[in-house]
Amino acid sequence: MDLPGYGYARRGKEGREKIAGIIESYILKREQMTNLFLLIDSRHEPQKIDMEFMVWLGENGIPFSVVFTKMDKLGRSAFVMKTNKYLEKLKEEWEELPPVFFTSSEKGDGKDEILDYIEKLNKL
Repeated sequence: MDLPGYGYARRGKEGREKIAGIIESYILKREQMTNLFLLIDSRHEPQKIDMEFMVWLGENGIPFSVVFTKMDKLGRSAFVMKTNKYLEKLKEEWEELPPVFFTSSEKGDGKDEILDYIEKLNKL
């Protein structure tokens, strides 16, 4: 399931609550889901909605991984700085971090690591 810009939807409170309910219901009722990949745009600072969503996933026992995207859109040092900031923020909430991947669709970076992880999950 892809929720592009789920945190960006320009809706009123009622519309956001309705979407949140649909998303929560879908995730909680997907018995066959073995992992949820949460895509994070590495160009941005840690977003409150993403942090809250990860806490919610943890509280509900939903296994998930964090995938930092668009690493090709930043210089190497900016990418490292931004993702490290996000990981430090995560460590404020989590004793152990979920699996983390770093990707670039233009260069294909991270693709093999994610595919290997999916294969490993499928074998479980």
